[in-house]
Amino acid sequence: MALMPKRVKHRKSQRGRIRGNATRGNTVVFGEFGLQSVDAGHVSATTIEACRIAANQYIRGVGGKLYIRIFPDKSVTARPLETRMGKGKGEPDHWVAVVRPGTVLFEVAGASLDAARDCFNRVSHKLPIRVRMVERRPGT
Repeated sequence: MALMPKRVKHRKSQRGRIRGNATRGNTVVFGEFGLQSVDAGHVSATTIEACRIAANQYIRGVGGKLYIRIFPDKSVTARPLETRMGKGKGEPDHWVAVVRPGTVLFEVAGASLDAARDCFNRVSHKLPIRVRMVERRPGT
């Protein structure tokens, strides 16, 4: 089941623009290694679920824990196919997480460097944005 909010203030949201770098959620907090975005973009709920499954399949054999740091809270609307122009905005089609450059998407705890690298390599192939692996800074 794909992630989505339980309830929202407004059913249909405007598209908006992704400007600037992430100022929050840009450091590794829960695990030792993290997957940080390099580009800005939208990551859909189904993509997050596919990444979760790929990471958990790998981590299960190694031992460790996966933390998902993003949540799809923005609705994206779509019009039905072969519909004429006009007649207003379409119905909510799917949910996306807005990702700015520097946002930590996933974290892994209790795994070695090589295991985390292999895990994030599998996950990065499923993401629509470029990512890099980062380590937890000492003292945080």
